[in-house]
Amino acid sequence: MTAPTRAVATAQAPWRFAAPWGAQSYLSDLDGPGASRVHWVEFDTSPTNETPIVYVHGLGGSHLNWTLVGTQLAQGRRAVALDLHGFGMTPGTRANSTVQANQKLLDRFIRDIVGTPVILVGNSMGGLISIIQAATNPSSVRGMVLMDPALPLPPQKPDPAVALQFLLYTVPGLGELYVSRMLARRSPEQAVQQVIELCFADPSRADPKLVEASVALVAHRVGERQGDRKVGRATDQAFLSASRSLMRLVGLRRRYWDMMASIQVPVLLIGGDADRLVPVAAVRQAGARLPRWDTVVLAGVGHTPQLEVPEQTTGLVRDWLSENL
Repeated sequence: MTAPTRAVATAQAPWRFAAPWGAQSYLSDLDGPGASRVHWVEFDTSPTNETPIVYVHGLGGSHLNWTLVGTQLAQGRRAVALDLHGFGMTPGTRANSTVQANQKLLDRFIRDIVGTPVILVGNSMGGLISIIQAATNPSSVRGMVLMDPALPLPPQKPDPAVALQFLLYTVPGLGELYVSRMLARRSPEQAVQQVIELCFADPSRADPKLVEASVALVAHRVGERQGDRKVGRATDQAFLSASRSLMRLVGLRRRYWDMMASIQVPVLLIGGDADRLVPVAAVRQAGARLPRWDTVVLAGVGHTPQLEVPEQTTGLVRDWLSENL
């Protein structure tokens, strides 16, 4: 794979949520003429001929999840981040927002936008999607950095609040009611703060400028939701579709372990020892079962190290890339 497989209509996007971090927004017709366009950003890195990086966000995330590390971590490589279907500024439906459908979107993005094999940097659900991509289309991936990816859980008592939340997502009808009411009752500021409190070990580490941009993005989505009930229903369905498919795939433990073991490219697995969503025991279990992977556990860090400790994460990943890719 050395060049895009087809011409894709691409135009600059009107949004500037990531502009403070030197990222330019684009919309591309990856799903074909007449379909909703996919939003992505490119960081200003003065790219060289080294393998480019594609950042893949997690459940409930967006391209903004990579703004604090997007340019610095790449260190001259081309660096891009896409919004998966149902998240950020890419619309989604029940059908196209599953983990499997978003992996197919990632595959098209690599082929038709980047045009060369890439290094995937994925967080949470984005780590799972990156793993599927590397296992099913190995020629498209030269290396992976997985930050607290969704992993099979070892036998242990889960975080009660997290377990209850995901249990509600799984129940037909109840999940739809819970999500619609939750989204209707929260202000954009409350929505962003709740995510920070869930994903950070220390919420005071949240970058104020990024919080402001995240609130603006959520407010934009809330405005679209309130302006069109169909958009609101599609947003709810997309989120639930993604979360339910994630839980199903992680629950297929043997299949998932086999898929991870099949990956031949260099992999750096990073976990936070204060992660409430992917417990550190799951990261250590993966490291033990997959000794070819390089595994690092960050002390006092939660589910999104690229946001909570961006300088530490950048240094760690850059050192690893210089030695392995």
